[in-house]
Amino acid sequence: MGRKVNVIGVGMVKFQKPGASDDYHVMASKAARAALADAKVEYGDVEQAYAGYVFGDSTCGQRAIYEVGLTGIPVFNVNNNCATGSTALYLGRQAIEGGLAECVLVVGFEQMEKGALGSKFNDRTNPMDQHAGVMGRVQGFNQAPPTAQMFGGAGREYRWRYGAKRETFGKIAEKARAHASKNPFALFNEKLSLEEVMASPEVFDPLTRFQCCPPTCGAAAAVLCSEDFAKRKGIANAVYIAGQAMTTDYKSSFGDSMIKMIGYDMAKAAADKVYEQTGIGPKDVQVVELHDCFTANELLTYEAIGLCKEGEAEKFIWEGDNTYGGKFVTNPSGGLLSKGHPLGATGLAQCTELVWQLRGEAGDRQVQGAKVALQHNLGLGGACVVTMYKRD
Repeated sequence: MGRKVNVIGVGMVKFQKPGASDDYHVMASKAARAALADAKVEYGDVEQAYAGYVFGDSTCGQRAIYEVGLTGIPVFNVNNNCATGSTALYLGRQAIEGGLAECVLVVGFEQMEKGALGSKFNDRTNPMDQHAGVMGRVQGFNQAPPTAQMFGGAGREYRWRYGAKRETFGKIAEKARAHASKNPFALFNEKLSLEEVMASPEVFDPLTRFQCCPPTCGAAAAVLCSEDFAKRKGIANAVYIAGQAMTTDYKSSFGDSMIKMIGYDMAKAAADKVYEQTGIGPKDVQVVELHDCFTANELLTYEAIGLCKEGEAEKFIWEGDNTYGGKFVTNPSGGLLSKGHPLGATGLAQCTELVWQLRGEAGDRQVQGAKVALQHNLGLGGACVVTMYKRD
């Protein structure tokens, strides 16, 4: 890593169900203004803006950011599927680290439709055709939502390989709801028992309905700056990005493994790069926000990013090492499963939660003594961004 990149402001809006939210530009501008207020800087200090969203017409980013100010700065629209928010964060971090800007605004938002994700364009090659090809060869297709078949298939492969119980995946959803019950920004604030999770309708074995993230609307934002800018503004001891890496698919994604197809090797490589950059290992992390679009992906990610050894995720879960009182608190926000997953906003909502945790501002869900935080954000098609945050 080059120049130190500080995260001096974060903000988000409460996540909502489709049809219940404000329009995208209203949500995005609220989150951006909250981040600027948190940073105690003016929009006029911002030299560049990065706006992440997946579903929307071109230049939605400008329409959202114009609500905050009209200063003529560059506005970059970013789309990297479910990793969009963290990809925008990555670009903003590069601008600061590379000396191209002193202060940037990064915002992510999504105004989603009801129901499972589907393709918008049927007159051209689907960008997921290679991933679908793996699924076709390995397990075929049925009527379940395609992403549930992909991540569920990876969970099924894990079960066959290691003998994991179906209830082990359900246990992750129970934990997510318990965490979200303490997060006022989360979509779902009601706790669920393991029995309720397992009794919900099956979507694709081993996944039940409550083990799949819901379509969600929302926005989140962050303000990044250089160390010189922070000093000029009198900002001390800010949370900073200690390491960050982004990977895309390897050849192994398109072999004969559903686990590898849904991004295991991308996640492992990105995490390993961050650990090498920082000289900090997973054992030094206290709090993690990771991409739990389905319970199966959370379980697999524990192993991919080194929170436990391969084949030991079931033991890790049942011993409570993924929650308060255990080795790591994973998804204290409630994660995608319970906080919600507005695609473009997710990476920045994860960033917001971890900054609050490192500042000791997370209220009832505060992880005591949090000094090092890890973020994992995944998008099929594919991209994975892993970010480490610290506060000295």
